[in-house]
Amino acid sequence: MPTQGNPIATSAYIHIPFCRRRCFYCDFPISVLGDRVRGEESAMIREYLGYLHQEICRSPCQASPLTTIFFGGGTPSLLSPAQVAAILDLLQKCMGIDPQAEISLEVDPGTFSRSQLRGYAQAGVNRLSLGVQAFQDPLLQVCGRSHQRSDIDKAAADIHEAGFENWSLDLISGLPGQTLDHWQESLNQAIALEPRHISAYDLVVEPVTVFGKRYQPDVPPLPSHDLASAMYQMAHDTLTSAGFDHYEISNYGQPGYHCRHNQVYWRNQPYYGFGMGATSYLGQRRLSRPRTRQAYYAWVDHLPQNLEECPVDSQSDRWLETLMLGLRLAEGLSLDALRQEFPAPWINQLIKAAQPHITAGHLYFEGDRLALRVTEGFLVSNSIILSLWNSQA
Repeated sequence: MPTQGNPIATSAYIHIPFCRRRCFYCDFPISVLGDRVRGEESAMIREYLGYLHQEICRSPCQASPLTTIFFGGGTPSLLSPAQVAAILDLLQKCMGIDPQAEISLEVDPGTFSRSQLRGYAQAGVNRLSLGVQAFQDPLLQVCGRSHQRSDIDKAAADIHEAGFENWSLDLISGLPGQTLDHWQESLNQAIALEPRHISAYDLVVEPVTVFGKRYQPDVPPLPSHDLASAMYQMAHDTLTSAGFDHYEISNYGQPGYHCRHNQVYWRNQPYYGFGMGATSYLGQRRLSRPRTRQAYYAWVDHLPQNLEECPVDSQSDRWLETLMLGLRLAEGLSLDALRQEFPAPWINQLIKAAQPHITAGHLYFEGDRLALRVTEGFLVSNSIILSLWNSQA
């Protein structure tokens, strides 16, 4: 019987680590296949799915059906509908899937057909996430993306024609050479395609990426800090005016279409992770899989001992994760929920440490909830969270 501090996981992330090429900003664990290879034609993909199936079958699972499933990558739309269906059938057999579950699949323009989308829907997928990133061909080329603007329009048309009402579109701000006009155009074009959800991420330059070798943050051709902040404010103003709720730092959804799966992460709730490089959070243990295929295959051969050997998160680690993730949401943190898991002096110190930020207009209390102001607090969220964390030392 799970305790209050150790709830049952009802969400699963499935990592599909294959792409046609590696984007210049990407540090995800992936394998590059080239532009012509697809799921059932690729021996590499078939081998990987065999190990993925083994991991799902051999993992210790709690007796509760899944309410959210997310196929991420990589490019899951390189898989055939039959391959996606086989994974969902296995999850149904091993864990059960709630009839009302949100089942998301990431897709890239130029990697799927309308009939393929219909096959995903028949398999049980009911939400898509389209990786657009930008609407200008020069910016797409700068990013190393494999698609063009024309592919975006076709992808959106196919999504609508295939009957997907619940779908999201991803954009990135702060790209090399990107201007405010570029960003406004991308936001307007995204809205015109009528997704129910839009993710607008600020570029993070990771050291091991092509961008990390070419550019330095806040140095041209990357936007200045002030320009990046202006892009953030522009996204908020444009998308909220179009009827999207700014419900998380980088995410906007129409009412009823906030991503249920990602809210599991932001609320620091347990979840399963399956596949190369995936992380699970079960029994207050975070377990990361190896980031290369061969190491992952060897890891699968030693299940289920892997999870049992993983240390339990300390209370202070859980406290930091809860603050860091929960304050990303516009709804913020429930003090009542915090009091059920963490010592009262920690809560009291949090309230005390929050006061200067409340005075500055970045945080606010509403009832029992502590939240960042949208957008004033979101813009400086990292420094606020660090300040709150340091106050506990």
